[in-house]
Amino acid sequence: MDQAAVLQVLKSVKYPGYSRDIVSFGLVKEIQVEGTAVGVLIELTTPNASVGEEIADAARRALRDQIPGLTDAHVQVRLPQSPAQGTTPSPGSTVPRAKVAGIDRIIAVASGKGGVGKSTCAVNLACALRHLGASVGLMDADIYGPSIPLMMGIQDPPSVNDQDQLIPPDAHGVKLISMGFLIPDDQPVIWRGPMIQKTIQQFVHQVDWGQLDYLLVDLPPGTGDAQLSLCQTVPLDGGVVVTTPQAASVGVVRKGIAMFEKVQVPILGIIENMSSFVAPDGSRIDIFGHGGGRAEADRKGLPFLGEIPLIPGIREGGDRGIPAVVADPTGPAGAAFLAIARRLVERWA
Repeated sequence: MDQAAVLQVLKSVKYPGYSRDIVSFGLVKEIQVEGTAVGVLIELTTPNASVGEEIADAARRALRDQIPGLTDAHVQVRLPQSPAQGTTPSPGSTVPRAKVAGIDRIIAVASGKGGVGKSTCAVNLACALRHLGASVGLMDADIYGPSIPLMMGIQDPPSVNDQDQLIPPDAHGVKLISMGFLIPDDQPVIWRGPMIQKTIQQFVHQVDWGQLDYLLVDLPPGTGDAQLSLCQTVPLDGGVVVTTPQAASVGVVRKGIAMFEKVQVPILGIIENMSSFVAPDGSRIDIFGHGGGRAEADRKGLPFLGEIPLIPGIREGGDRGIPAVVADPTGPAGAAFLAIARRLVERWA
């Protein structure tokens, strides 16, 4: 029996309410092995003593059940003395996270599933906020499938300043950071959770964002490692959930809403993308149905931020690197995104 074997056992201990284990969350700080006895130190950043007791009991059971011949399993859980220590909270914690210097508001754009146009909405909302006069950054947290460089029409890698911070490229007046700037287009990213968490931390704290009114974060679809890592790392001021009208999408988007609720991030509202197809003659065709996003917002008592029409120009703009808001801010698509951006700004007016 050695430290590596003990650590492997502790990977089976899940954080209460989550599918991830205490090792991947970085909570195991010390392991001591003396003969047939084991000592483990676990540090939490939530002051919730009941969570600590649950983790300690689960760790003791796992060690005794999975290590033959173990005579003693001493598990110590250390809680923070006070929220003022400024540590990063564990999942579900109510400890306030320290603000990122120079950034007034950080907003995550999420979806419960792929294919709903979440990145399209993130790009156009960033450009819409810039159009309204705000200083804006856009962080592509979709580590596995970064699309922001293509949609913003820029492939220039970030440079490095004297403090070894990345200087984010600028497109359409928006500062950008993305894994797409750092790896070749055809190179896959094959990483586990801890590496994703480290990258997101670097994107937040090791990028020279300067002074921003808003930093928008384009999350990958679903409710996995990237979302949890972001909520642990960044003091999010709110989340925006994107859906399409049909029942299949609205049903899954509830998971995205539940994820924000679980990590205690305020939900700023729901956007219904691809709401209706606008034909050349101006008529509207509800290809994917209509009104599902608004109905879900009403059901959950959340703000409904608006509908984005299904217009070929939105897709074409994303492929050309000229978002709809930049190409035609007064057109149907540009006006819809600007209206949503104004509603977000009004929240803090």
